[in-house]
Amino acid sequence: MEQSIIIAALTPKGAALARRLREGLGNAICRLPRRFAQNRPEEAPFDRVAEVFQEAFFHQHPLVCIMAAGIVVRGIAPYLQSKGTDPLVVVVDEAGKFAVSLLSGHLGGANDLARRVALILGGQAVITTATDVNDLPALDVLAPRLGLVMENLDAVRDIHMALLEGEPVRLVDQEGCLTEALQQHPGLFARERDLAAALGVPGPGVYVGYKETNWPPAWLRLRPRVLVAGLGCHQGTPAEEVLNFLRQIFKREGLSLRSLKALATIEARKDAPGLKAAARELGVDLLWFSADSLKNIEAPNPSPAAARHLGVASVCEAAAMKAAGGPLIVTKCKSANVTLAVARAA
Repeated sequence: MEQSIIIAALTPKGAALARRLREGLGNAICRLPRRFAQNRPEEAPFDRVAEVFQEAFFHQHPLVCIMAAGIVVRGIAPYLQSKGTDPLVVVVDEAGKFAVSLLSGHLGGANDLARRVALILGGQAVITTATDVNDLPALDVLAPRLGLVMENLDAVRDIHMALLEGEPVRLVDQEGCLTEALQQHPGLFARERDLAAALGVPGPGVYVGYKETNWPPAWLRLRPRVLVAGLGCHQGTPAEEVLNFLRQIFKREGLSLRSLKALATIEARKDAPGLKAAARELGVDLLWFSADSLKNIEAPNPSPAAARHLGVASVCEAAAMKAAGGPLIVTKCKSANVTLAVARAA
């Protein structure tokens, strides 16, 4: 659920501007000094503005501050943690002339919100992030928009610095996930097909894919969610056993769990507590299919036991292929109580 925007102001003129801005933004609430706040659902009073900063950071609310930038900088300083977790902060002057993207410009979306605020107020957005002012691609913005998971956010800084300094950045993106997005920035990336060869050259690089290896520190990994783990299990198998086996196989096969899209199984196991808890732990869906929908899928490792007890020759392989709509990249593996196969989405 999208968090509501907090619009904070300190003065009567700032309060009037906050109300005008709230009407334009929609999903917002005005936080105003008690003597200025009206008895309306979309307004809430405060006694000290410090409590507004604390609330925004604790609950991850986007924050628009109609006040001096110095007040905001001092007020939010105790709560700053990292660009990956801090909420966005935009500062607006009382005349509505400038909307300054102050914090979490890219990942948090402060740059975009500053532009929206400026448009509503007829002012000017002030964007200071280097990639924006130099018209360079911001990978920490592109990745989430394209459904890619950033595995190591800190490496973004190395990539962006290399782009700003005109250094070549190697790109291994065999599926072409970034191709369309980077068309307007020709010549910035040296495209490579051979990952091992690209890793052998010093300097920063970007890898888009689901494979794991020994990564140099300056390589940014962007993970497409394209893997489905098909699972079968005995009744009562705990989540810990499922997760440990899953992690073991992914590590052995050189696959990133960040690329996991879903777990899949047969209908008879759809309510298995271990599978449901494992899916929750991994932050993915648990998909299930009827025996009739799986029985005609040709799996390389059919099981007579599954055929006897569940009416299908394969559970993990068939469920993985059915859910992914693509081929197996890991055939059936067995532990004491779990079977596992991995397929790649078509």
